[in-house]
Amino acid sequence: MTAIYVDADACPVKAEVERVGTRHKVTIYVVSNGGLRPSQNPLVENVIVPEGPDVADMWIADRAKTGDVVITGDIPLAAKCVESGARVLKHNGEALTSANIGNVLATRDLMTDLRAADPFRQGGGKGFTKADRSRFLEALERELRAAAR
Repeated sequence: MTAIYVDADACPVKAEVERVGTRHKVTIYVVSNGGLRPSQNPLVENVIVPEGPDVADMWIADRAKTGDVVITGDIPLAAKCVESGARVLKHNGEALTSANIGNVLATRDLMTDLRAADPFRQGGGKGFTKADRSRFLEALERELRAAAR
């Protein structure tokens, strides 16, 4: 049976995941270190993990399997979940698959090295837009339908 795992710290699409997941009647695990308002939805399980680096990521990676959908912006977590057969979506709707995760990981590592080499390098990622939210909703719907097959 399909489940959705949400790497919930700093996730801008929790409400959308809950709405789509509820429509598909799948269990949704919202995993964080705490500080999130719990949902009253019976399909949503709020999982609070201990403080520490990557504890939420490890919890998700240990459980996500073929047929599950993982929502995360964390590329190393995405790679582990793709390896275990789960379907992975970034917050902007981009699917991370076995075909593209290697390139995404390499780009992440390159950017980390560039930032470390130039401490004055400023800027973060692009802002989250309405178009990103819309792409995410379409992608989640598509992934849940594919997982149900």
